[in-house]
Amino acid sequence: MAKVSKNARVGQRAANAGSGRDFVKVVKSIKDEATGKYTYKQVMIHKDKVKEFFAKK
Repeated sequence: MAKVSKNARVGQRAANAGSGRDFVKVVKSIKDEATGKYTYKQVMIHKDKVKEFFAKK
């Protein structure tokens, strides 16, 4: 087998744009005001939307 150059791998990443690798799992802790207990919200979102997810309350 031949060696694959780094430039060839960059081309492969561009071809895979929009695939599952663009999504990340984020976990946000939410405190219940009444009881003081924490719950955790787990979501799979696009990596470009992570800041927006954490900015929302």
